[in-house]
Amino acid sequence: MNYSFLVSFILVLIPLFYSYKTHLGIEKQLLINSFRAFIQLLALGYFLVFIFKIDNIFLLVLVLFLMILYSSYIAKNRVNSSFLIAFLTIFLSTFIVLGIMVLTQIISTKPNEFIPIGGMIIGNSLNSFTLAIERFKRETEIQTDLIEGFIALGASLKEAYKTMQLQAIKASLIPTINMLQTIGLVAIPGITTGMLLAGADPLTAVSYQLVIIYMLVSINLFSALFGIMFFIKYKDKNEI
Repeated sequence: MNYSFLVSFILVLIPLFYSYKTHLGIEKQLLINSFRAFIQLLALGYFLVFIFKIDNIFLLVLVLFLMILYSSYIAKNRVNSSFLIAFLTIFLSTFIVLGIMVLTQIISTKPNEFIPIGGMIIGNSLNSFTLAIERFKRETEIQTDLIEGFIALGASLKEAYKTMQLQAIKASLIPTINMLQTIGLVAIPGITTGMLLAGADPLTAVSYQLVIIYMLVSINLFSALFGIMFFIKYKDKNEI
């Protein structure tokens, strides 16, 4: 194992020093999280060495299921939502997108493809879910009068929330839309960079990156859509 990457910690020391000198107050958090990232990624490296030796699709699915459970727990805490809502959203979104990719043979069920792609899908589903729910909550708080007006006219709670729902979904997709506009022009994305550093053919690296990008568009939409749909049903049920 090459430990030369430890020298890159110098890049963390610069913001640490700046925070300390300007009393920004984030040096402790930055230092702790930097070491946490180191430990987590090091553990991930050893874990993947073991996972990539697994030749059983059911065990691989179990690994992803455990990742979904943990992501659901994080999502629940981030937006103060129901664990079941977060779980159903991330599980269904992952099942649909990953299922399509496997059935169309975009990826195989080999551990070195199935687990990293699955993990990327789950991580982005988590982010999109939290963005959508936070925006939806904010919109419903701001537009209380509009919601009450719809209900006064005989609309259901679901119908009253329709405008806020679309605004939240649109907001959660903004990072993805921005990425589609700038990718390849403003920045070379992560997958492409990693493969190029590993010596892969540029066109091969780009083709893999396109798969990831199109996957992100779909997973972000499903996660925002399912998340808000389940959230509204839960809210409607508890307000009856």
